[in-house]
Amino acid sequence: MGYAWGVDELALRDLAEERLRALAGPEARLREDQWTAISALVSQRRRALVVQRTGWGKSAVYFVATALLRALGEGPTVIVSPLLALMRNQVAAAARAGVHAATINSANTTEWDQVQQSVADGEVDVLLVSPERLNNPDFRDAVLPSLTASAGLLVVDEAHCISDWGHDFRPDYRRLRTLLAGLPDGVPVLATTATANDRVVHDVTDQLGIGAGNESTLVLRGPLDRESLHLAVARLPSTEARLGWLAERLPELPGSGIIYTLTVSSAEDVAAFLRERGFAVASYSGKTDPAEREQAESDLLANRVKALVATSALGMGFDKPDLGFVVHLGAPQSPIAYYQQIGRAGRGVRRAEVVLLPGREDREIWNYFASLAFPPEPVVRQVLDALANAGRTLSTAALEPMVELSRSRLEVVLKVLDVDGAVRRVRGGWESTGQPWQYDAQRYGRIAQARSAEQQAMLDYLDTTGCRMEFLLRQLDDPAAAPCGRCDNCTGRGWSTEVSESAASSARDRLRRPGVELPARRQWPSGMSALGVPLSGKIGPAQVAAEGRVLGRLTDIGWGTRLRELLADSAPDQPVPDEVFAACVQVLAAWRWAERPTGVVAIGSRRRPQLVSSLARRLAEIGRLTYLGAVVSGGEGSLRSNSAQRLAGLWQGLSLPAGLTPDGPVLLVDDLVDSGWTMTLATKLVREAGAPAVLPFALAATN
Repeated sequence: MGYAWGVDELALRDLAEERLRALAGPEARLREDQWTAISALVSQRRRALVVQRTGWGKSAVYFVATALLRALGEGPTVIVSPLLALMRNQVAAAARAGVHAATINSANTTEWDQVQQSVADGEVDVLLVSPERLNNPDFRDAVLPSLTASAGLLVVDEAHCISDWGHDFRPDYRRLRTLLAGLPDGVPVLATTATANDRVVHDVTDQLGIGAGNESTLVLRGPLDRESLHLAVARLPSTEARLGWLAERLPELPGSGIIYTLTVSSAEDVAAFLRERGFAVASYSGKTDPAEREQAESDLLANRVKALVATSALGMGFDKPDLGFVVHLGAPQSPIAYYQQIGRAGRGVRRAEVVLLPGREDREIWNYFASLAFPPEPVVRQVLDALANAGRTLSTAALEPMVELSRSRLEVVLKVLDVDGAVRRVRGGWESTGQPWQYDAQRYGRIAQARSAEQQAMLDYLDTTGCRMEFLLRQLDDPAAAPCGRCDNCTGRGWSTEVSESAASSARDRLRRPGVELPARRQWPSGMSALGVPLSGKIGPAQVAAEGRVLGRLTDIGWGTRLRELLADSAPDQPVPDEVFAACVQVLAAWRWAERPTGVVAIGSRRRPQLVSSLARRLAEIGRLTYLGAVVSGGEGSLRSNSAQRLAGLWQGLSLPAGLTPDGPVLLVDDLVDSGWTMTLATKLVREAGAPAVLPFALAATN
């Protein structure tokens, strides 16, 4: 590698300014901190952390530095980037700077060989990779070593993801430690983020120092306030009032924007309501089809929609300079996460509106997400023991039946264990390394305490009478934090919370509209034979259920609240309430089944026997159907943590009512569908008893 210690700084800056103008326009000029970072990377080959507000120009630093390093004959820049939306924007931005960028990610697998060859041939200036790709066995073993050896610059975008103190920690980012340790001497490293407080800065700085010898990491932190943002909180008494408010105020909000919700179902429900009111909106979440997500982003960028109703899946890296507003229906559980999301607005406009509409259910949703944190040591030891005892490679699907973890949590645990050196990802799955591993209970406990403190800080933000922007900036340890003079508290001018009766009524009707489709499971979990259960592959056509219905989802903004109250652990068992039963009748009346059921079978409940029995019997009575009894549940599937474990717990525990002989389709009734395996296995039994079809129906689904 050729070192640039002797490069003329004035000439280098002139070249940097020229590249910036190609990227950002003829009037663009480098900020002093931008130049300091570029000079540190190109002339001094240092490692640097840049913490600056969104829209400040962090990407300009690494694209300009890339252009200069390539002109000096250095290898390509490798950018570790967390989101596909971010990658798409960065490829376009790089082209404007005369930099050829390419990506390797899960959405372009057919292009990987071509991209890798282009990198090898020197045709690619910037390669963007997802953090997940760093430990893909083929990429890690066949591509990464040569890429690391030839890289001219390593960039870690959204670097707060490295730190498990960060609001959006991602285990895959921890693999960067290995990458940093393996870099040749003199390869500069740049990490960038807009959302890092002192604790995260110190953690990221420590990790950037891995493999850097005694040279310290340069930290450049700037003021995070953006003068275009006008923050406000509007408290409304109910969910229908919040939706009605949104329907009436949306035309007043400038340009196009983002409406954030806390759950996928809320995003879908709110988008459906606003479309019924005549607004051009689309929902956007991690469950949205990738092609639909890309189309939704394109529609928002081109102002073809008024808003995207989105979960946090639309966040880091989405770049629309003229985004006019961000509204939150429900408060995120961290002020720093909130700042990151509102930072999407107001980059290229003089004024952008930021409004938070908190809900009573916010804390329940926070508690749910908190329950998905890193599991306790005995559960993690199950994973290590299962791999060690297997003595061979196990896929995630094969490992899942052996441990009491859901698939998503198991994947997180494996990623952490991989970084810690206790397991290794190989082609076909995972294997034990045999290395000792220590459960860092103190650290996990401190992280849990930090998350709890963040939640309290979010509640304090809602209640503060001081400047809202100053409050957020102090959470980010911004030394320049000061009253903004723009928010509702600074100006004394907030949004009206009046909602017309017609808007509230329309929202109420939408929220009270009962009924959600319940897809049938069509595949048994992998690895059931290891648990002594003879089920595998596709569920046969003579055993599968028809598409079912539930009154609502626990995460719904409408029926969700009432159902959470009815099905809470602390709620007393009781006969089905009349208003809930009336809504169930509405769902059944609107159900366009192929053949009307002739009988009703309940799924016996140990926790809520009155509720389920009364629901099934009343449905049979009002529908003039035959009540055929209850499936007895003696297993403990509901206590298990993943599909295979739940199904195994149910396998020996479910039995049909004595003498069940259905003479037509059966309505199968339960209170709550979680994993869906109770319904699926009960359907199998009822159909094997002679029912030509089974129609699952429950009060609620978990999601």
